Amino acid sequence: MARQHPNMTERHRQLTDQERAVFEAPVFAHVGMVLPDGSPHVSAVWIDVEGDDLMINTAEGRTKANHLTLGSPLSISVTHPDNPYRNITVQGRVAEVIGEEDGAADGINRLAKKYIGQDEYPFRNPGERRVQYLVRVDAVSGWGKD
Repeated sequence: MARQHPNMTERHRQLTDQERAVFEAPVFAHVGMVLPDGSPHVSAVWIDVEGDDLMINTAEGRTKANHLTLGSPLSISVTHPDNPYRNITVQGRVAEVIGEEDGAADGINRLAKKYIGQDEYPFRNPGERRVQYLVRVDAVSGWGKD
């Protein structure tokens, strides 16, 4: 078996405090998933931490909303905001799906405050309904040192 490169972090099961701080910063995350036809799909998202889970939010009708369900596996990658040579990759599963009235509307507003300093998400289309996903962390790895 090949030895791990010294710049790779040891694979572990929970975010460290330093890794958590990156996800709490206004960094763009890239969410990867496999579509039913086997093709990969990756999209950039706003992200936050909720308890020990990661939170993403999208609109109904988008690819993520059309294919992510409870238990769906996905991968999330972020780059440290102060060190582009430090990245963190999380493998996880959707632990909770939250609809518009159950908190997804508040969730997108929380993300808008974090990312653009506005109390209300300004890019909503008329009639748009939000859906939010809590992602349970199964494994964490990465490149570079904190």
